[in-house]
Amino acid sequence: MKLNIEGLLVYFPYDYIYPEQYSYMLELKRTLDAKGHGVLEMPSGTGKTISLLSLIVAYQREYPLEVTKLIYCSRTVPEIEKVVEELRKLMEFYSKETGEKNNILALALSSRKNLCVHPEVSSLRFGKEVDGKCHSLTASYIRAQRQSNPSLPSCRFYEEFDAMGKQVPLPAGVYNLDDLKDFGRRKGWCPYYLARYSILHANIIVYSYHYLLDPKIADLVSKELSKKSVVVFDEAHNIDNVCIDSMSVNITRRTLDRSQANVETLQNTILKIKETDAAKLKEEYRRLEDQLGLSLLTLEQLQSEDMLQKIAQIAHQS
Repeated sequence: MKLNIEGLLVYFPYDYIYPEQYSYMLELKRTLDAKGHGVLEMPSGTGKTISLLSLIVAYQREYPLEVTKLIYCSRTVPEIEKVVEELRKLMEFYSKETGEKNNILALALSSRKNLCVHPEVSSLRFGKEVDGKCHSLTASYIRAQRQSNPSLPSCRFYEEFDAMGKQVPLPAGVYNLDDLKDFGRRKGWCPYYLARYSILHANIIVYSYHYLLDPKIADLVSKELSKKSVVVFDEAHNIDNVCIDSMSVNITRRTLDRSQANVETLQNTILKIKETDAAKLKEEYRRLEDQLGLSLLTLEQLQSEDMLQKIAQIAHQS
């Protein structure tokens, strides 16, 4: 379908549209025209995602200088994949109706756990383990050490991307997580760092809330994104929980036990240092005391010898 939303031509890749979808797109366009914020609600199952994508992509194509990027934030990996598939369907409909080749770059971004293709690292079970192992292979100081010690392990996918991947932009298209992994394997490039690097010039990005709401992650990934971006928080009622989770630390019994053991180890180490330092101070004090005693004795001897010489001189003169 082709819709006229207050003068904006919107391509809609389905044969039927709910009245709620039309109203939703109408309010969304008014929000974009006002360059403000909007809170929109739709019943579940009424096509919220495709309504958002259809309207914003149409707006982006019509006003490329005002909307340079669409950042679509979702909550889980399955939801991210669903958004990408809807977007793929929309772009295929554009190509079919206009006869133009798709020149938009759209991609999903997720954690290393979901994008790593290194055989050893990707086989690890937990995301934190994957992050830690990846860091141990790609950190700048590790790579600097490898120059003097080539035997240190490395990630060939990251090294190939750093050497070649940054020179060649990701071709236009719609990429889900599997697409990025397949592309990375073919090129020998790390899909995770390829996606992170490509979001700077991508037209549409689909990723988790955390990439914008978690300060630690946002400062690394999203800091340089264009200010002329449209940001969508899908399922926005989850934002509070995501913010709380981002600024919280989970403490388990095991963590407390290990912390207590580390504190005891630290106390014992400090005590040993104090005892060692005290012994050194006592020894130094004794040594200074002995030296001082010898110095006083020598001074008395010199004074006595000087006095005897004076007496001898007086007697000689008399």
